[in-house]
Amino acid sequence: MFEQTSLLTDVPRIELRGMTKIYGTMRAADDVSLRVAPGEIHAVLGENGAGKSTLMKMIYGVVAADAGQLLWNGQAVDVRSPREARALGIGMVFQHFSLFETLTVAENIALALDEKTSMDALSARIVEVSERYGLPIAPQRLVHHLSVGERQRVEIVRALLQNPKLLIMDEPTSVLTPQAVETLFVTLRQLAAEGCSILYISHKLDEIQSLCDGATVLRHGKVSGECSPKEQSAAQLAQMMIGRSLPHYEHPHANVGDVRLTVSHLSLATDDPFGVDLNNISLSVRSGEILGVAGVSGNGQAELLAALSGEKPVKADMVRINEQAVGQHSPAARRALGLGLCFVPEERLGKGAVPSMTLSQNALLTAYASPQLKLVKKGLKQKAAMRAFAEQTIDTFNVKCSGTEAHAASLSGGNLQKFIMGREILLAPKLMVVAQPTWGVDVGAAAFLRQKLLDLAGEGVAILLISEELDEIFQIADNIAVIADGRLSPIKNIDDTTPEEIGVWMSGMFDN
Repeated sequence: MFEQTSLLTDVPRIELRGMTKIYGTMRAADDVSLRVAPGEIHAVLGENGAGKSTLMKMIYGVVAADAGQLLWNGQAVDVRSPREARALGIGMVFQHFSLFETLTVAENIALALDEKTSMDALSARIVEVSERYGLPIAPQRLVHHLSVGERQRVEIVRALLQNPKLLIMDEPTSVLTPQAVETLFVTLRQLAAEGCSILYISHKLDEIQSLCDGATVLRHGKVSGECSPKEQSAAQLAQMMIGRSLPHYEHPHANVGDVRLTVSHLSLATDDPFGVDLNNISLSVRSGEILGVAGVSGNGQAELLAALSGEKPVKADMVRINEQAVGQHSPAARRALGLGLCFVPEERLGKGAVPSMTLSQNALLTAYASPQLKLVKKGLKQKAAMRAFAEQTIDTFNVKCSGTEAHAASLSGGNLQKFIMGREILLAPKLMVVAQPTWGVDVGAAAFLRQKLLDLAGEGVAILLISEELDEIFQIADNIAVIADGRLSPIKNIDDTTPEEIGVWMSGMFDN
């Protein structure tokens, strides 16, 4: 078992006994028991859909357990709502953001606080806490202007403002940079030293090994084992999680061919007062090539994606796909040209999928124009064809769900990501623009999706990969560039650079 710090006692901060949650015929959590001591950082590991998030939501009072008992400091309690959880001293950072896009950071945080406070006082607290913990965020910014990484900071700061005795973190670093992760870890270790217990969910096994004292492993909703992560290798942890060894990446040989995407001297002024202007960005991606773009969140990635997808029009010649100028085309118009463009946005709920729609309806969102699939005939939806395409995506990409009529919001984050990636890959693209393709995805599924991208490149697809995970880019990309403060670094072959050099470039220290 795990090593205990001096703050760990015989009476656990929280203990779960036989916690069970059933949805229809699916046992999302099945007789789960675990103990977390004061001052302990405890990992909960498992594949996407293993029951991790369901378990955390039962602790936080978001969903009611069908069976089992929760003990808080040795006393049995019934947590019936997040308000009751917060009153006990339980805080939670959710995997899917729970933020109102039209409100400011401060207004969103105020909604989650149980005590009344003036907005000026709250804004001052937000600045103080966010800067103390190395997660700077401006209280007056509107959430819809924030990048995914910045939204993650809001969620973390909101939880820290509540001075929790138990902090639940569900994939908190999925969209944070390595530097921000290290800063966060300093914060978490300090919180633990002060007696705060932390339940930590992450698909990044190196984080688990570095941070956590103990771990409980879930598989198919049940506890499959416990361990001390520091005493296990990443391969051993992966074996415990998914029941098999991780595959090695196969790099199919691809003959780099014609240029599929050209970005020429792209400059774009942002309409967000806290956003980033794009400044003279140029790049090209050829058939059979994966070009990775690294960078710290909030340095122009969102603006670049908006220009490439068509959300933000630019001068026609600034963006060319298969030699056609498309800078003035909308997203739908770019797809309608039949240029083979497929796009995976960084924000899966809201842009990649509509939460309240079924998977078969979400399949239609980007596949409606496919002449092969024939999901629409004479303006009418073909529901049987929609269900068949959704079923193919579910089966091919091993999406754990209740079927094609499951709503997107009902899926775990990793399973929804697999569905969105699968939907786009099955459209047989010629050019893929992919942002954060493995955000919140477990190690087995991440390896599967990365191999799919490698296979596509081997078949001659051009891929622009925008990712904040350097390991991901170095594992699968052919070439790499960095975006910093709206500027793009020189493009280098992946074999001609190092993570250390790219890390320096991520601070903007490059010439172009």
